[in-house]
Amino acid sequence: MIALLMATAMAFFLCVLGTPLLIRILRKRGIGQQIRDDGPIEHPHAAKAGTPTMGGLAIVGAAVVGYLIAHVRTEQVKFARTGVTLMLLIIGMAIVGFVDDYLGARKGRNLGLRKRGKTGGQLLVASGFVLLALRYVDVSTDLSFTRSFDFDLGTYGWAIWAVFIILAATNGVNLADGLDGLVAGSATLVFSAFVIIGFWQFRHPDVYHVLPAGALDVAVVAGACMGACAGFLWWNAAPAKIFMGDTGSLAIGGALAGIALISNVHLLLPILGGLYVLETLSVMAQVIAFRGFGRRVLRMAPIHHHFEVGGWPEFTVIVRFWLFAGICVAIGLGLFYADFIRIPGVLD
Repeated sequence: MIALLMATAMAFFLCVLGTPLLIRILRKRGIGQQIRDDGPIEHPHAAKAGTPTMGGLAIVGAAVVGYLIAHVRTEQVKFARTGVTLMLLIIGMAIVGFVDDYLGARKGRNLGLRKRGKTGGQLLVASGFVLLALRYVDVSTDLSFTRSFDFDLGTYGWAIWAVFIILAATNGVNLADGLDGLVAGSATLVFSAFVIIGFWQFRHPDVYHVLPAGALDVAVVAGACMGACAGFLWWNAAPAKIFMGDTGSLAIGGALAGIALISNVHLLLPILGGLYVLETLSVMAQVIAFRGFGRRVLRMAPIHHHFEVGGWPEFTVIVRFWLFAGICVAIGLGLFYADFIRIPGVLD
C-alpha cells in the first residue's frame, strides 16, 4: 500500500511542479498547438492557437519517475516483468506521439505524421509489447472479462486481439483529446479503477491466477499514471495552459490497453473506458452516415464537439463527460466485485 501511495503522490507532485518548467521550454522553442480550420464554428477554438503542446512529456516523465521511486524507496514492491513491460509500452507510444506532435509544430499546422506513418508506429510498439507479454511476462492467452473465460485464444489469436485492443484504445483516447482537461480528468478516473483491480488481484492471487509481485507492480504502474494525469490536470484544466498532444494521448491509451491485457480484464476495458468507446463510435457513425448516405448523424464529430456546436459551454461539456466517465468506472468496478463475490468460498 505504501508503494502505491508513493508512486501516485510522487507522480502527482512531479507533474504539478514540473509542468510549468515544460511550458516555459516549449514556449521558448515556439512549440504551440496549431488549430485546424474545421473546428466548431459557433464555438471557435482559434483562441487556443499557440498554447504549448507535447505536455504528454510531463505525464510520461512523472509516471516513470513515480514508478521508479516507489521501488527504490520501499522494500514492499520489487520490479516485476509486468510493470517493466507496461512502462516500455507507455514510453514507446509516447515516442510515436512525440514525433507526430513535433512534425506538426515544425510544419506550422495541425498535421504531423501521415496516417500510415502514425499507424505503423503504433503497430510497431504494439507488436513489441505483444512479444514481451507472451515471451517475457508469459501472460495468459485466455479471453477474459473480470477474469478468464477459460477460452484460449492461442498465441497468434491473442497477439492479434492484443494489437487490436491497443490500437483501439490509443485512437479512442486520441479522439477524446479535444477539450481542455477532458482526457486528463477521465483517465485519472480509469487509472484509479485499475489501481483497485491490480491491488485486489495482488491480495487474491489464487482467485485470479496471477503472481502477487506482478499484480502489485501493475497496480503501481496504474497509480503512477493516475497521479501523473491528475497532476497534469492542474495545468490542463480549462482554460488550459498546456495540451498533452499525441505524446500524452497515445501514451495514456497504450497504458490503459496494456494494463487491461496484463491484468486479464480485456473485455472490462470498454466499460471502464466507456467515454473513449463513445467518442470512437461517434466518429464511426458520422463517417458511415456521411459517406454511405450523404447525411450527418451529429452536428460535428467527435461527439464532444456535437454538444459544443449545439450551444453547451466547453466547461459544461467537459464536466458532464467526466461524470459519464465516472459512471462507467463505477459500473466496471461494480461488475468486477460482483463477479468476485460469486466465486465459491471467497467470502468464507
